[in-house]
Amino acid sequence: MKMTGGVEWGLHCCVVLSSATEPVAAAKLAELHDVSATYLAKQLQLLSRAGLVRSTPGQLGGYLLTRPATEITVLDVVEAIDGPQPAFRCTEVRQRGPMAVPPERCDTPCPIAAVMDTADRAWRESLRVVTIGALAATVTATTPGELLDRARVWLSA
Repeated sequence: MKMTGGVEWGLHCCVVLSSATEPVAAAKLAELHDVSATYLAKQLQLLSRAGLVRSTPGQLGGYLLTRPATEITVLDVVEAIDGPQPAFRCTEVRQRGPMAVPPERCDTPCPIAAVMDTADRAWRESLRVVTIGALAATVTATTPGELLDRARVWLSA
């Protein structure tokens, strides 16, 4: 499965926003992650349309999560940015070419499609059980405290 880079940026932004008590400007998030502000704004818009973040307009405006980070899953972010469609789409290859199986004989799902569907469901379930809150806790546990403190101060400046 290949996801767009927007998923990574969206996840990082959600982790940062999980500890925000005031709106964080999109430009600050872009600068923090060294990514184009225009590119990141598109990802934030997708997260907003999905109801995961909300924007506050004005000079002191920015983004906040719409609900606790423990209620937003990694899958929520993936689907907000890349969409909910499965990674694999069966095109019924078995019905093509010189040895094509007639459509009326294809009364069971294609075995390849079935395997890919099982894998997609397992992948989605594994992302559904991890929350942004859990990711944020891992980031906190694995990042030097002084760096986190500096980041908090920098984001609020």
